[in-house]
Amino acid sequence: MPTGSTHEISTFKGQDRALSADRIGTPGLLLSVLAASAPLMAVAGVMVTTYQVMGIVGQPLLFVILGVVMALFSVGYAEMSRHVHNAGAFYAYIARGLGGTAGAGASFVALAAYCALQVGIYGIFGFEFAALLGTFFGITVVWWVPAVLAVLLTGALGALKIDLNAKVLGVLLLIEVALIVVFDLAFAAQPGPQGLSLHAFDPATLGGAGLGTALCFAVAGFLGFEQAPVYAEETSRPGTVVARVMFLAVGFSAVFFALSSWLIGVATGPDHVVAAAGKEGPGLIFALAEPRLGGLFTDVLHVFFVTGIFASMLSFHNVVARYAFAMGREGLLPAALGRTSKASGAPALGSFLQTVVSLLVVVAFAVTDRAPTGDPTAPVLRLFTWGGNLGALGVIALMATACAAVIAFFVRRGAGRAQAGRLIAAAVAGLALLVVLVYAVKDFGVLVGAGTGSALSWLLPALIGLAAVVGLVYGRVLRATRPEVHARIGLGNEAFQLAKAAADGAQGAADGAQAASDGAQATADGAPGAEPGTEPGRGLLSPPGTR
Repeated sequence: MPTGSTHEISTFKGQDRALSADRIGTPGLLLSVLAASAPLMAVAGVMVTTYQVMGIVGQPLLFVILGVVMALFSVGYAEMSRHVHNAGAFYAYIARGLGGTAGAGASFVALAAYCALQVGIYGIFGFEFAALLGTFFGITVVWWVPAVLAVLLTGALGALKIDLNAKVLGVLLLIEVALIVVFDLAFAAQPGPQGLSLHAFDPATLGGAGLGTALCFAVAGFLGFEQAPVYAEETSRPGTVVARVMFLAVGFSAVFFALSSWLIGVATGPDHVVAAAGKEGPGLIFALAEPRLGGLFTDVLHVFFVTGIFASMLSFHNVVARYAFAMGREGLLPAALGRTSKASGAPALGSFLQTVVSLLVVVAFAVTDRAPTGDPTAPVLRLFTWGGNLGALGVIALMATACAAVIAFFVRRGAGRAQAGRLIAAAVAGLALLVVLVYAVKDFGVLVGAGTGSALSWLLPALIGLAAVVGLVYGRVLRATRPEVHARIGLGNEAFQLAKAAADGAQGAADGAQAASDGAQATADGAPGAEPGTEPGRGLLSPPGTR
């Protein structure tokens, strides 16, 4: 087809609008999604905070229960991933199940939620990195200096090949896991005064007013596995790799976190874990590890605690960049975001956008920080806590909606009976996630440490609601004014392949009509009375022109 043909589908809707395939396999994808959960940060931060603030001794049982819920969610979600390969993941699935308008709403929620998660982590990273510089080198810096440097480094890595990112994330994750295994074994070998007690797995330990909020904290520990479909276009066999990685990630997280939270209680004694967490805070793990493993191990643990935070930032950054890319490709954001880098095949402009947003947020918190250097108020208690819980709230809402979308997708395709088991699993998971979502909204003030009557209790959750409303309204506008854009929401590069096939079909029909016309003319030329010198049948023997 010649350049400039009216039926041509230009390559920017093909190669440049598709992420590079075969970049990442099962090991690389598994390491990438697990890195998002930052296991060491989850153990030292999420688990200890849950003991400290909620007083729920049965946290290990909570991880087991939520592991079952996440596995049920993954049953339908993984099956959906076999049918839809799109970097838009959540919003693509919701669009395919519940329609383009719902998909548009979900796209803005996903972008806001993952952006909040990623940006929030810069707060704790900056504070912890600054603390490391003070401890080991005697250098005093404000938290936002390492945070800004991390923003720039993460942005640079995010624009590179995903397989390189996977290697960086994989190395950091494996070191984190190895360190956690070491101190878990030390806690088991030298338990507290009550020995290897299984009291934490007694259902009676889940009682108390803090259960709902503890559920929200525990869900945050699982976040990451649901990102696997975001990389579907970049895997070698998306139909099998994505589903496999999700189940492996859920299984690993449930078992690993249940064991680690149990052994923290073992090290202190189940009757003392809440008091110990209240006294030491996030430093509890280090306080328990040092007498058992020595100061050198604790120092190494501090270093890789910080590198694990960085790995989590990079993982979430990659997800946000791909959501921006998918939305740009489908017309939900400026088209420039839907192009990939020729050098790396990565969504470089999406990565740049997230870098700019992160930089602006970090600078805003730095400017408004009036606390002395070394005070965690702004970076940890505001930036990290607000961003992390806001993002988790959005992801929980997306997961619950995705369950409904999975059911609708297969029922509309006439596969409801064939997929009955998976749809039941999706329904059960969706109901459980709705319960967690209600608790998260109700207790959001507790989650972010806001005082009674604080506007933060409703203002921050309202941001997720606002993102949903903006997306839904935009979806309705697109449906009324640009139906062709609305129709391709959730289709990803598949939409352009369909458009190319339609254009090729139209070109073929036009060529056929031209051939028929030429044949008719040739018949007329060869009939009695035709002009001398005309070659009979020329229009049937020769093509009408070279394409």
